[in-house]
Amino acid sequence: MSGSRAGSEEKAGLSRQRLQVKVNEYKENQNITCVSLRPVQTTVLGKTPKVFLVPFSLSNYKPDQPKHPKSLLDKNSNNEVACKKCKKTEIRKTCRRILTPRMAATSSKAESTLQKTSLDVYTESDKQQHKSTSDTVILREVDRESSQDLDSDEDTTPGLDEFSGLSPYERKRLKNISENANFFASLQLSESAARLREMIKRRQPPASKRKKPKKRENETGCRRSMRLLKVDPSGVSLPATPTQPTLIEDENPMLPPGPLEMTPENQDADSELFKRFLQTWAEVSKTSGKNTEKDLPNIKSYKANLNGMVINEDTVRKVTKGSVFSVALHPSEIRTLVAAGAKSGQVGLWDLTHQSKEDGVYVFQPHSQPVSCLYFSPANPAHILSLSYDGTLRCGDFSRAIFEEVYRDERSSFSSFDFLGEDASTLIVGHWNGNISLVDRRTPGTSYEKLINSSLRKIRTVHVHPVHRQYFITAGLRDTHIYDTRHLNPRGSQPLISLTEHTKSIASAYFSPLTGNKVVTTCADCKLRIFDSSCISSEIPLLTTIRHNTITGRWLTRFQAVWDPKQEDCIIVGSMAHPRRVEIFHETGKQVHSFFGGECLVSVCSINAMHPTRYILAGGNSSGKVHVSVSRMSLEENDLPESIRISGALQDGNL
Repeated sequence: MSGSRAGSEEKAGLSRQRLQVKVNEYKENQNITCVSLRPVQTTVLGKTPKVFLVPFSLSNYKPDQPKHPKSLLDKNSNNEVACKKCKKTEIRKTCRRILTPRMAATSSKAESTLQKTSLDVYTESDKQQHKSTSDTVILREVDRESSQDLDSDEDTTPGLDEFSGLSPYERKRLKNISENANFFASLQLSESAARLREMIKRRQPPASKRKKPKKRENETGCRRSMRLLKVDPSGVSLPATPTQPTLIEDENPMLPPGPLEMTPENQDADSELFKRFLQTWAEVSKTSGKNTEKDLPNIKSYKANLNGMVINEDTVRKVTKGSVFSVALHPSEIRTLVAAGAKSGQVGLWDLTHQSKEDGVYVFQPHSQPVSCLYFSPANPAHILSLSYDGTLRCGDFSRAIFEEVYRDERSSFSSFDFLGEDASTLIVGHWNGNISLVDRRTPGTSYEKLINSSLRKIRTVHVHPVHRQYFITAGLRDTHIYDTRHLNPRGSQPLISLTEHTKSIASAYFSPLTGNKVVTTCADCKLRIFDSSCISSEIPLLTTIRHNTITGRWLTRFQAVWDPKQEDCIIVGSMAHPRRVEIFHETGKQVHSFFGGECLVSVCSINAMHPTRYILAGGNSSGKVHVSVSRMSLEENDLPESIRISGALQDGNL
């Protein structure tokens, strides 16, 4: 019993082992069936073949046949080895078929390129009874897929590494380009073009030139103008006329040297009015333009007198043609005479004491260029001196009705002058080129006594000190210099004092009229500066700076601030403000008065002058008009016409 029991136990153990082996084999086969059908990619000769793992089933497995799985595994392993051998053989054949023509065509690049192939291997296992048939089918499928992939790669893949990263579209495009190039090369267009060029280059026969017909001697030609042929009607040639050079006329021709007759351009020289005008001024007695002994009025009374000055239509008159460059008032206390120098070289005289039926304006032409400076003689009230850019300085004598020439220099241009002596016998003249001339009217001739080269490149104005007449001040481009006539050197003179506070061009510089203790300058930096010149030493201090618009532009005459001869501490200057006006400032910078004219003053009066003893102001604009403001106190006097007295009375409210 024990033996049988032991035998049965051994059999049971063996059966359990066999069953365990079968279960393990079944589990292994079940694991195979769970393999994914996704392709596994491997790289072969630069190509990525697709390998599909096909599962096989063990449904026909029987426990009574223990050797069947082993034979099946052996058969599968043998099939895999045979498939690998078959794949290698097919790959070699395909590569040989692809690479051989390409290497023959591109032998120079064959070593540096690699062909890409792709292999799709499908392994399929069927049931146990169809293993041989499935193996044969698998090999045929592998052969067919590999041949299709290799054919497609041969069509779409170039044989160069540089195209390995291109998309299929780009590869197709390159293939089309190469095919088109081969097609056009087969047409042999270059050979045809070469033949055409050779045909064009063949020499063509030269065209025959037309022979000109010979002219007959007796044949009559075309008719021509005898004037152009320069022959007379008889056929005799005319003498050549000498060609005269064309002269360009000067717009402002120089007037002849010597004295000029005082002939008015706007009236007849033989008229009774003009003769009476000359006779009146010849009989004018000498009047002093200065009254230093008389006490100066205080600022309150001065303001009151300025407030009494009026302007109306009868005190506005066009005196000259063109812009007014200079204005002067005759110092007479009986008659009112205004002189204006114009840009055109004219000198206009306006007598405000004329009768209502008279015009009272007389225009003369003593110069050919702008008259920049104009003064009545302090020694003889019947003389008026005018200076022009044309290099002439003339003296108009009303008693003789002539403009005599005092100084002439055609090589230079004058800018300003002033009297060195109270008798008006010696003059100092400033030139635009920076020179200074000393002129003595008592010597014969029209030349200078001394010509001094100053330290300025340009001189605009010259003014003599009213008390110490050896000093004079000049306004240059940006500097103002004070010189001493006793130390002038013709080779070059250095100034005693230089005022260098100005930042732009200077228009004028003047001493105060009575004592000369102040100097006023007008600068293009929109500032009026007042200096203390009471002690002429190495430096002159700056007292006051007045902000004032001095930018007149191109078409207006530049402003020049001048002193009121009656008031030592007040200056007069034009204004660009609206409504138009003429302003008076105190030396401290405060505004004293503004002259408004309403509709009678609608333009800018750039140049202004005040009467030395009376409250009469004259201002000239850029159209040749002169505006005169007269005090109401003068309305009671007989020196003004009746129309002016009536209009002034109406403004005062007395009528």
